[in-house]
Amino acid sequence: MIPDLEKIFGCFRAEGFFRSGDSFGPGHIHDTYRIRTAEKECDDYILQRLNNNVFRDIAGLQENMERVTSHLRQKISAIPGSDVKRECLTLIPASDTGKSFYVDEEGNFWRMFIFITDHRSYERVDTPGKAFEGGRIIGRFQSMLADLPGEPLHETIPDFHNIITRLEAFHRVTELDPAGRVSSVRKEIEEITRREEEMKIIVRLGEAGKIPVRITHNDTKFNNILFDANGRGLCVIDLDTVMPGYIHYDFGDAIRTATNRADEDSTDLPSVSMDIDIYKAYAGGYLSSAADTLNSTEIEYLAFAPKLLTYIMATRFLTDYIDGDKYYKIKYASHNLQRNRVQLALLADMEAQYETMVQIINNIMK
Repeated sequence: MIPDLEKIFGCFRAEGFFRSGDSFGPGHIHDTYRIRTAEKECDDYILQRLNNNVFRDIAGLQENMERVTSHLRQKISAIPGSDVKRECLTLIPASDTGKSFYVDEEGNFWRMFIFITDHRSYERVDTPGKAFEGGRIIGRFQSMLADLPGEPLHETIPDFHNIITRLEAFHRVTELDPAGRVSSVRKEIEEITRREEEMKIIVRLGEAGKIPVRITHNDTKFNNILFDANGRGLCVIDLDTVMPGYIHYDFGDAIRTATNRADEDSTDLPSVSMDIDIYKAYAGGYLSSAADTLNSTEIEYLAFAPKLLTYIMATRFLTDYIDGDKYYKIKYASHNLQRNRVQLALLADMEAQYETMVQIINNIMK
């Protein structure tokens, strides 16, 4: 049932009068609507009912978003020829409190942005040109936030990419075997356990002070980048998981999702492989924007990052399968197991191409 969107729209300090509102986009976390205004000269808007079961601290989440978008707007505005309204999300304050969210009579949390017109987004990365632009815009996002003043951002999902925490959950569930599935996935369990010490290296480098905690997006799948009609990267969206992290999380997850030649749940495992040309283009775009803000150790381990994030997702899918499919939505009984097998196949292909991946980074940095 669609809520009274006109009433909720009226609770924000937007320009123009409500004309219509419809569901918008493929998001699985929040309920998202596009609001069209009656006046041609006024912006349209994106209105979202926030999922406070996934994000328990909405005030903290929105404080992060206010600080991040304000800082980005300041940086983008200083670039000649920039269009800050299209290159950065614009939050609309609530009428009653001036905060960046509104709470309705039923306790639902809402927020609103200006709708970015004439944009493109892509589920698949089919050309090096798109990959380069995706890398460039994510690198720019990170570099612009490198000097964000003030206290650290709130952790909207604690330990989201912390592999040590993920492995603790994996071993706990494997020991309990709540769904009676452990005996059928011994091979997959071994694939996880034999790599686990290697995969702790980014966390260990952070603990040793060799790589800094920075502000990272933490969900850099390609459809979180908007492009203009000419194929140039415009804006990074879906900022709910922007919080402290290591840059390897963003680079690694982008490569994991952008370079896989197969779908995430493909049943054709031989088709699963990493497109090295897409990797090379994305890395080139990313480093063209971010290299000046990174230290030598961060760059040294950049090629390792896709292996780590692919391993993390393999671990998470297998953990959920063993646990009885309590986290991810599934379409059939072995869906999470198939997702795990795809990630393991992708990881194996990355391992086979790893020396080339390292050399590509080295060549870019020459």
